[in-house]
Formats: sequence, structure tokens, C-alpha cells
Amino acid sequence: MYAIIGLVLGIALGLFLQPSLPPQLQPYLPIAIVAALDAVFGGFRAYLDAVFDDKVFVVSFISNVLIAALIVWVGDLIGVGTQLSTAVVVVLGIRIFTNVAHIRRKLFHA
Repeated sequence: MYAIIGLVLGIALGLFLQPSLPPQLQPYLPIAIVAALDAVFGGFRAYLDAVFDDKVFVVSFISNVLIAALIVWVGDLIGVGTQLSTAVVVVLGIRIFTNVAHIRRKLFHA
């Protein structure tokens, strides 16, 4: 219940305050979103498998976002930021689709 209240409150605050991101951080936002989605779908998969642990989820969520941003940042430093961004999105995308396939099989037995 707290999660739903927090989600609704966060969406309402985001719509009301309309926060902006500094231009220096804008390249990292899509990567952070994909990394966060990977953690969310992984957490939902764990929930359906009855092995969900909130501490593991929080650590996974934060570490996914930080590691993905760090990889892209290092890529920017050495001049291959776009290529590493693509690599991170591909790897996390594969993980997301794998988790979604597992969720679909679990929910719909298909």
C-alpha cells in the first residue's frame, strides 16, 4: 500500500513541479531509466517466484542505475560514450525482455 501511495505521490509531484535535468546529465537519463526498469521487472519476477526481498531490490535498483551511468561516463571520458550507451541499453534490454517473458509465462501459463 505504501508503494502505491509513494508512486502516486511521486507522479503528482513530478507533474506539478516539472523538474528539469541539467544538460550535463541528460545523456545519462535514458540509461538510468532502462537500468531502473531492469530492476523493476526483475523485482516483479522475484515476487511472482516468491523470492522477493526488498533489500535485494533496493540494492539492485541503485546499483543498476549507478553502474550503467558509470559505464557511460567512462565511455564519455575515452570518447566512446555513444557505443557504450548502446551496449548498456542492449544488455539491459535483453534482461528486461527475459524477465518479461518469464512474467508472461508465470501469469498466463503461455
